Amino acid sequence: MAESVELPHRLAILPFRNKVLLPGAIIRIRCTSPSSVKLVEQELWQREEKGLIGILPVRDATETTSVGPTLSPGVGTDSGEGSSKIHLGTSDSHKFDGKNQQEFIHWHTRGVAARALHLSRGVEKPSGRVTYMVVLEGLCRFSVQELSTRGTYYTARIAPADMTKAEMEQVEHDPDFIVLSRQFKATAMELISLLEQKQKTGARTKVLLETVPVHKLADIFVASFEISFEEQLSMLDSVDVKVRISKATELVDRHLQSIRVAEKITQKVEGQLSKTQKEFFLRQQYVKLRQSPSVSLIESSTVVRVSFNGCGILPIYSYLNGIFHAYSLTSIFQMRAIKEELGDNDDDEDDVTALERKMESAGMPPDIWKHAQRELRRLKKMQPQQPGYSSSRVYLELLADLPWQKASEELELDLRAARDRLDSDHYGLVKVKQRIIEYLAVRKLKPEARGPVLCFVGPPGVGKTSLASSIAAALGRKFIRISLGGVKDEADIRGHRRTYIGSMPGRLIDGLKVRVAICNPVMLLDEIDKTGSDVRGDPASALLEVLDPEQNKTFNDHYLNVPFDLSKVVFVATANRVQPIPPALLDRMEVIELPGYTPEEKLRIAMRHLIPRVLDQHGLNAEYLQIPEAMVKLVIQRYTREAGVRNLERNLASLARAAAVRVAEQEHSLPLTKDVHHIGSPLLESRLADGGEVEMEVIPMGVSNHEISSAFRVTSPFVVDEATLEKVLGPPRYDDKETAERVSTPGVSVGLVWTAFGGEVQFVEATAMVGKGDLHLTGQLGDVIKESAQIALTWVRSRAAELKLTSTEGMNLLEGRDVHIHFPAGAVPKDGPSAGVTLVTSLVSLFSQRKVRADTAMTGEMTLRGLVLPVGGIKDKVLAAHRYGIKRVILPERNLKDLVEVPSAVLGNLEVMFLVLFLCMVKVFQYYLLSGWKTCWNTLLKGVALGDSTQSYDMTLTGITLSDFWWGSTCVHLPT
Repeated sequence: MAESVELPHRLAILPFRNKVLLPGAIIRIRCTSPSSVKLVEQELWQREEKGLIGILPVRDATETTSVGPTLSPGVGTDSGEGSSKIHLGTSDSHKFDGKNQQEFIHWHTRGVAARALHLSRGVEKPSGRVTYMVVLEGLCRFSVQELSTRGTYYTARIAPADMTKAEMEQVEHDPDFIVLSRQFKATAMELISLLEQKQKTGARTKVLLETVPVHKLADIFVASFEISFEEQLSMLDSVDVKVRISKATELVDRHLQSIRVAEKITQKVEGQLSKTQKEFFLRQQYVKLRQSPSVSLIESSTVVRVSFNGCGILPIYSYLNGIFHAYSLTSIFQMRAIKEELGDNDDDEDDVTALERKMESAGMPPDIWKHAQRELRRLKKMQPQQPGYSSSRVYLELLADLPWQKASEELELDLRAARDRLDSDHYGLVKVKQRIIEYLAVRKLKPEARGPVLCFVGPPGVGKTSLASSIAAALGRKFIRISLGGVKDEADIRGHRRTYIGSMPGRLIDGLKVRVAICNPVMLLDEIDKTGSDVRGDPASALLEVLDPEQNKTFNDHYLNVPFDLSKVVFVATANRVQPIPPALLDRMEVIELPGYTPEEKLRIAMRHLIPRVLDQHGLNAEYLQIPEAMVKLVIQRYTREAGVRNLERNLASLARAAAVRVAEQEHSLPLTKDVHHIGSPLLESRLADGGEVEMEVIPMGVSNHEISSAFRVTSPFVVDEATLEKVLGPPRYDDKETAERVSTPGVSVGLVWTAFGGEVQFVEATAMVGKGDLHLTGQLGDVIKESAQIALTWVRSRAAELKLTSTEGMNLLEGRDVHIHFPAGAVPKDGPSAGVTLVTSLVSLFSQRKVRADTAMTGEMTLRGLVLPVGGIKDKVLAAHRYGIKRVILPERNLKDLVEVPSAVLGNLEVMFLVLFLCMVKVFQYYLLSGWKTCWNTLLKGVALGDSTQSYDMTLTGITLSDFWWGSTCVHLPT
C-alpha cells in the first residue's frame, strides 16, 4: 500500500475515457497514441521512480448525465486500456492526428495522482511505432484548478483533495465515523468469508482489513467491483470520508447479495440435476423390471388366483397357453415402490394404457393392428426422455385417431330434393346439374358403386366449389376441401417418411383425421391444375394413386406406412384449365366444363343470390337498400366483363357499403308518443320546472321490442340509380363503342381467344411502313402465335394477285416496306393457333386499305393451303363475343357441333358463319364485311333457300358465284 505523498503543483494529465482510477487501485494500460507515448516517455520513463502523473476521467459531450463538476475548456488526447486511440476536442475546434473530425468532451474536475509500478517499452513491426505498457497505482485525489498543454499532452495545476492528517485524526473520533467503520468492516468480512469458501485468497484480504485504514479500504474494495461509470465518479468525488465509507458499504453489500443469489441459483440447478439423475436411474430400473420374464408373462396371461402360503412368499398363479404358472410378486412390488418414489403412483390409467385402449377401439384391420401392437411394445420399452419416444407416441396416436371404420350414415337419396337443392344454390348450369343428378341416381341404385371422379373445369367465379358442397349436402356427408394450388412437394400428398425430423402425414390423411374424422366424406381437390413439380417430386403423379378406384383402396402414405382405404371417399376436383393437367391424371377424371354466364344469367344470379347475400353481409335489408333490376343490368354491362360473377359481387358490395355509411350516419330517435302514459309526479314537475335533467325515460310494458327497434328505421330506403352508380363505382369501364373506335382504320380485326378466366375479345393491329420486307411482331407472343402470323403473311403474299391486292402478277407485296403486327395488352402473354383467321383478315384489310366491320369477330386456325381448322373453347368465345356486343361471329365449319352447348338466348342475338376454305372467307370479307351487308347476304340466302348446291348464281354486285360459298350441307347458320 502506498504511503501518503507530497504532490507537486503541476502534473502531466493522462485522460481516461469512461474509466476511473481510485486511490489504492492498480491498473495496466497500453499507450499507443503519440501524445500518450510522449507523456509516458517524459514524465515516467526518464524520471524512473520519481515520476508522477495525473489520471483524469473524461466524458463525451453527447452524454447528458453528469456526476460532479466538469471542465469544458481545453483539448487533448487520451489513452485508455487496450490499443484504442481516442480523440478529444472542445469548442476550440482543435484537430487531432491529421483528421478533420472533431470530438467534444468534458474533463472531470477531480482526478487521482498515480505512479508507475512497472514500465516496459516496445516497438511495433513493421511500422516501428514505439508503445509503452504501464502498470499504474492510484495514490491520492486532487482537484484541477487550471488545464493547459505542454507540447502534445496536457498538464494541470492541481491542489490536494484528500483530508489532511490532522483532519483525519479529528474525524476518527467522530461517533458516526466509528459506527460506519464497524458496519463497513462487518460487511467486508462477511464478503471475504463467503469468497473464502470458493477461493483461497481470503487470508490476504483479512490482513488488509487489519492493517489498512478504513477510508483507504473503501476505495480498494470498490475498485475491485464492476460498477457503472457514474458510480465510479461518485466514489471519486466523495472527499468526505464518512460519505465515502457509506457509499462503499452500500456497494459491498450489493455485491454480497448478488453473490448469494448466484449461489442459490447454482445450488438449485445442481439439486435439479441430482434429482434428474435419480429419476433417470429409477426409470431404468422400472424398465428392466417390466421387461423381466415374470412380469411379461403376468401381463400377457390370465390371472387365476393369488395365494399367501404363510412363508413370506407371495406366488401368483396364471394361465397361459394351456399351462398354469406360478411367479413371485417381488418384481411387481418393486415396480410399485419405484413408481411411488417417482410420484407416479396413481390409480388412474397412465397415458400408454389409455392410448392402448384407444387403439383397440379404433377398428383397425388385423394386419394393421399387429403393426400397431409392435410399435406399442416398442414405445413401452422406451423412456419419455429418449429422442424417439415423442415421434412414436405421435405416430400411434395417429393410428388410433384415423377413421378406419367410422363412416357417416348416408341419407336416403331423394333425387327431387337434390335437384331442388341444386336449383336453389345455382342458376343455369343445366348440363352440369343433370350430370350430378345422374351421378346421384347411380349412387342410389348401387351405393357401393365406384363412380367416376368429377372434375369441374371453368373460369373463376362460376360456382365450381359450391357445386362440390351441394353434392356433399345431397349425399348427407361431411365436406372437406384440400387446396392444391402451388403444391410442389409430393410429401403434401403422400406425407414425409418418419425418418425425417418434423415429419407429418400428407394432407389427405391429416384432413381425414382432424377435419372430418370419417372415412367417407366428399373431398374436394381444389385447383388441381395448379400443382407443380421440382426436386421434391411431382404431386400430380402422387394423385394418380389417390384418384384411381383400383388403387386408392390401398393408399400408402409415407408417414403412415400402412395401407389406408380411400375407396369410400367421394372425390371431386376443380380446375381453371385442362391443359396443365397431366394426361394420365386427366384420364382418371370425368371433365365437366362450366363456361361463363351470359348477361341474362348474371342478372338472375344477382337478383336471387348475390344481392341477398351482400345485404346480409353488410347488416342491411331491403328497407335500407334497393337495387333495381335495371341498375344491375348497367353494372353488368358497364362495370364487369368476366365469365363468373365475382367482380359483379364486389361492385354490389361497394353499393352496400355506401348504403351502410348512409344508414350509420343518419340520426335515429326513439319516438315516445306512442302508448307512453303521462307521468304525474310533484318531484318530477319541480325538477322540470327548475331545469333539472331527467335521468331515465319510462316505457310501458305494452310496447314490444319489435316496435322499439322499428323506431330506428331510416325514413326512406337508399334506391340505387344511374347517378349513384357513377358516384360509387366511378365512370363506366366498358361501353359498346370500344370495338367501333378500335376498328376505325384498315388493318385492325377482332379475334376471339380463350383464357383461364373464360373467353375474351382480342384485337389484332397491322400496319405497313418503309422497310426491307421484314415482319415485326409485338405483344408478348408465344412461338405458336408467331408461326401463325408468318403463315398468314405467306398465304396473303401467295394469293395477292387473286385477291387483287397487287396490280400485276408476280409483284412482291412487301417490296420496299415492312409489316408490323401488334396484339394489344402487351403485358398479357398470348399464344395458340386460333388467331390465324384473324391475322389473315387484318393483313388483307391492311393491303386493300378497306376497314373490317366492327360488329364481326372471328376465330380459327389457318394452314398454308388456306384450310380453316377447328379450335377449342367455342362456347366461351361465343359468350365473350356476346358480352362485348359483337353481332356476327365467323367460326370453322367443323366447330358447328360445339354450338349445341351455347345457350339459345345467346345464339338468338348472333349471326354465325362457318368456313372451310379461307379464300371464300376473303371474298366474303371483300364484298360482305367491307361492302353492303344486305345485298350480298340476301342474294346469298336465295341460293341457300333453293337448296341447289350446283347451280351458279351470278351476283352482279359481288362478281362471285354461290359455288364459292357452298362447302357441304350448310353454309350459313341462320339465327333461330
